[in-house]
Amino acid sequence: MTAKSVAELMTANPLFVRREQTLKDAHDLMRTKNIRHIPVLDEQDKLVGVLTQKKMIATVMGLLAKYGTSTLERKEKQQIIGELMDTDFATVQPQQSLAEVISYFLKNKHGCLPVVDDNEQLLGILTSSDFVRLAGQLLES
Repeated sequence: MTAKSVAELMTANPLFVRREQTLKDAHDLMRTKNIRHIPVLDEQDKLVGVLTQKKMIATVMGLLAKYGTSTLERKEKQQIIGELMDTDFATVQPQQSLAEVISYFLKNKHGCLPVVDDNEQLLGILTSSDFVRLAGQLLES
């Protein structure tokens, strides 16, 4: 069976960070779990932002250029995710069709869409990699 809805393709219960955590926390999570997008939640578990690998790398490179390698870890621990995260982002709901969502990826060139319920509670994440995996399944069948 081929996935037709967001719920069928998304990664449920994705890893996330809290907005009061640090860049160091996010950097470590991205590196150890090999992920490129991290949803950011507030104290009530509401989705309030997304931290992308692109944004994280740009920030780390800026810190390196300004302070050098010797103080990078300390500077990463001082940088709060809430100050870095993207707050202008789109979301999808699990019942949406993949046909609807694919146009978003093609038009916006973003790598992920958080999947939320009506209360902005994080249910999952849908990434461009999920679509590549789906394409591979379709090609094999």
